[in-house]
Amino acid sequence: MPNGTVTSAKGFSAGGVFAGIKTPGPDKKDLGIIYSEQPCAVAGTFSQNTIISSTVVLDQERVGTDKTVHAVVVNSGCANTAVGEQGMIDAKEMTKLAAEHLGVSEEQTLVSSTGVIGVEIPMALMREFIPQIEVTADTHGGNEFAKAILTTDKRTKEIAVSFDVDGVTHTVGGVSKGSGMIHPNMATMLAYVATDAKVDSAFLQSTLSEAVKLSFNQIDVDGDQSTNDTVLLMANGEAGGSEISGGDEASETFAEAVRQVCEFLAIEIARDGEGATKLIEVTVDGAASDDDALLASRSCAASMLVKTAVYGRDPNWGRIFMAVGKAEIKLDEAKIDCYVNDIQIVAEGKGISYNVQSVVSALGGDEVRLRVALNIGDGYGRAWGCDLTEEYVVFNSAYTT
Repeated sequence: MPNGTVTSAKGFSAGGVFAGIKTPGPDKKDLGIIYSEQPCAVAGTFSQNTIISSTVVLDQERVGTDKTVHAVVVNSGCANTAVGEQGMIDAKEMTKLAAEHLGVSEEQTLVSSTGVIGVEIPMALMREFIPQIEVTADTHGGNEFAKAILTTDKRTKEIAVSFDVDGVTHTVGGVSKGSGMIHPNMATMLAYVATDAKVDSAFLQSTLSEAVKLSFNQIDVDGDQSTNDTVLLMANGEAGGSEISGGDEASETFAEAVRQVCEFLAIEIARDGEGATKLIEVTVDGAASDDDALLASRSCAASMLVKTAVYGRDPNWGRIFMAVGKAEIKLDEAKIDCYVNDIQIVAEGKGISYNVQSVVSALGGDEVRLRVALNIGDGYGRAWGCDLTEEYVVFNSAYTT
């Protein structure tokens, strides 16, 4: 959908303000809300780190089968992690402030935080500015929210798609943030997906879990995993029509729409990696299983040596082989073919004659596609990453100073 965002789905409003958590800047925001007047079925996936933010803990308690929510309040600039008991006290107060502002239940309000670890939420600012957030059901509201959740991101990440079921148009819209501390099993990323379809709660969760497996769990920027990762999918049923609950064509279409939204947002996170100059897409096909292909493609996209080779435009295919091999999947080295932007450089496990300058030129583009054909089965998987540059090192060597 043109100018699609999280408020493209019927019944969803959003907005953002600058509260002063982050340093000021042109059109900068750091506090936002997504709201649905109608209660939403909700599904979530969260960080796999064993150190997690109090906001994640609270959301995990409030997201589950047959539970409903009206809103989520999000701050950037402070992670609310590793601050002791105060973290949960502040997370709950943020949901209370947002709920009172919107006229809904505190227990039906979720919260997310992102930013520096080890710093308490500045609650005086929350008390002052959460009531000032104006939520609107237009593109502007979604845009303002998308700005409010950014940290080191260079741009917002927004999309919406629509589909028809029995003459009823349904929309799935989403926003995300993420640029650094990105590694499979989710990362320093937040993503919010909203749909006006009426969806069974259990099917909503299974749909999100599968979409995350194929998207957010297949991206890497720097090999580090965060403490605050959250993906939420909310469905308010405002479009009307029958409930989507699995096992039919409508359910398959809905699941594909959610997957497309999540994949787009995930790719944009990888593209926006800190210091990155190129998006890397790794495809592994012909694997023994889809799971093997997903694992191998993810291993290659996450390899520091592959990332630096792409940055230096060095056609060192041995690094690709190494990264696929360390995934410890079933393969036959003598059957592997390898391509860079459709230029074959390896056949049957051995390097072949190719025009080096053509490959170097291909590696100089904004997008680099690596394909590894294992030729032992039908398994298929893709992953996305970015190159590793000097700018990443400089940026992260002085992150808090």
